[in-house]
Amino acid sequence: MVGQVVTASQTYSLSMYDTAMSQAASAGTRLTLSLWHPNCWAIEATDRVDGGVLAHAIYNTPKTAPESVNGLFTAFGDTQEEVDELLATIQASEHSGELLELQERFGRARDAPGNVVREFFLEYDPADMVCPTLLEHGFVHSAPVRIEDGGEEWQVVFSGDRSDIENALDGVREDAGAEVSVAAITGPESGSPRSERERRLDSLTPTQRKVFDHARDAGYYEWPRGCSTRDLAADLDVSKTTLLEHLRKAESKLLDPEDL
Repeated sequence: MVGQVVTASQTYSLSMYDTAMSQAASAGTRLTLSLWHPNCWAIEATDRVDGGVLAHAIYNTPKTAPESVNGLFTAFGDTQEEVDELLATIQASEHSGELLELQERFGRARDAPGNVVREFFLEYDPADMVCPTLLEHGFVHSAPVRIEDGGEEWQVVFSGDRSDIENALDGVREDAGAEVSVAAITGPESGSPRSERERRLDSLTPTQRKVFDHARDAGYYEWPRGCSTRDLAADLDVSKTTLLEHLRKAESKLLDPEDL
């Protein structure tokens, strides 16, 4: 976040952001959130066409505040035609304003994914932003937001106690009308030391953790085995192929320290 972010009812300054970031650093619980919220031009555009968007910075200017904010973004895709269509879809959205594409740069823009990347500024309504709501509930974003396939991926640090995360997520869901799930969570980088086992378990996604915990509780890792992968798949109402994919990824993270 650069400069100030203004909503219809409140101004979010750098000092507020710095305070939240300081609290988050001391708490240190990092999460990857999968998020959908209404009235978002990027979510709508990437749901309709291929390609994706990286959101880098949001700011206001005396000329547009408080009616609108401006953001710096990167559009990415596999082909020039794909990015052209994505930018055209963004421009056509009822939730977007003026789109100003930056002069073409040499090399890859901000290390974005995809074979073709193009940076642009976009003006839009601050009431459509979810960032202030996340910040209000203690979630401080720590990396560019990635938007693909009609959803956003947020890398955040939670400024409160780990036990308060679920209540904070419920607050975001209610205040923003958002759908939010935790894709990954890692423990604090400071404070009391955490065991190797805890750090490894925290590296699992919620689905991987659910599958691994069920396999362990059902006796899959006992000898002789207390159940088969077919039994586990039936218990979780997924295909055997899907079950094995999640279970093998979980086992890889738990056994290989390079995956942590």
